[in-house]
Amino acid sequence: MIATTATTTTATPSTTGTPAPGGDTPAAQDLHRYAIDPAAHGREFCLARVADMLRIRRMEERCAQLYGEGKIRGFLHLYIGEEAVAAGVMPNLGPEDNVLATYREHGHALLRGVPMKAIMAEMYGKREGCSRGRGGSMHLFDREARFCGGNGIVGGGLPLAVGLALADVTLPQRQGAVTACFFGEGAVAEGAFHESMNLAALWRLPVLFVCENNLYAMGTALSRSEAQIDLTKKLAGYDMAGAQVNGMNVLAVHDAARQAIERVRATRAPFFLELHTYRFRAHSMFDAELYRDKAEVERWKTHGPIHGFTARLKAAGLMDEADFQRLDAQALAEVDAAVAFAEAGTWEPEAELTREVTAAR
Repeated sequence: MIATTATTTTATPSTTGTPAPGGDTPAAQDLHRYAIDPAAHGREFCLARVADMLRIRRMEERCAQLYGEGKIRGFLHLYIGEEAVAAGVMPNLGPEDNVLATYREHGHALLRGVPMKAIMAEMYGKREGCSRGRGGSMHLFDREARFCGGNGIVGGGLPLAVGLALADVTLPQRQGAVTACFFGEGAVAEGAFHESMNLAALWRLPVLFVCENNLYAMGTALSRSEAQIDLTKKLAGYDMAGAQVNGMNVLAVHDAARQAIERVRATRAPFFLELHTYRFRAHSMFDAELYRDKAEVERWKTHGPIHGFTARLKAAGLMDEADFQRLDAQALAEVDAAVAFAEAGTWEPEAELTREVTAAR
């Protein structure tokens, strides 16, 4: 079971982002605690999680290529390496639940049900995009999917999550809904984080706070911004329950998220889930990445969520190479179709550029 008090934790994050003594990363050290048996979940469930992660990975790899070609412009923050977080949490949320994310939200949006074609068109800035081409990479939004947006402001989604949850507890037709809010560990240094956590606990709001701790807020290591790097210890100030989990293990994430969401839905009280993960790419396409060693990145890649999980499935006899190639081909075909859709999309006419921007329109 996941922790039910703020004082129970499962791992200590690295202070610098480098692997801990002995060569193991914090995620690897904690792996034995959450190495969920794939057979307990079944072959089809496990293959679906591989498919989810491959869809994210292949879409983002193509986005990086298109950015280099000048097809995608502006900011682009890739999720490569962190796929197990979205793939583990999203299957546990119902259609009535709200989801908010950061500017690194492509994977969350995709697995929440936003069509890849609409995401890619938004990347291009086309009218067929999920935000009609006006949001771009950092501001994906889909009302039907209750994906309430990426957010370009660090910690900007936290107070929005509190507001959505407050609305849900006051509306009879929204009773039972949960709001899942994803944010990075850098947001913990923001005042909005503390205000949001306090109000969620004070008002007993059904919010699942999901902290994707990838050790670096842009180019700042966690220990350079936080005196206390065990983030769950901060929960004592809000009398909030929480847990730390290996965010590179999709089954560990899924198991912990399932229990956390069930708890939030039953108690109507918030929960803090810290997932230890790592991004394999730079903070953004503009990032020279001078703040961490290449050797560190390569060490973390050995704990990659996709190849690590597929290796376990193959060892358990639940997957073979033909299965992987089939799922990979499906993901690549979906990406090709999404790019074609975006390429064929239309630009917003110049005459409409001020629509919904000025009060007059």
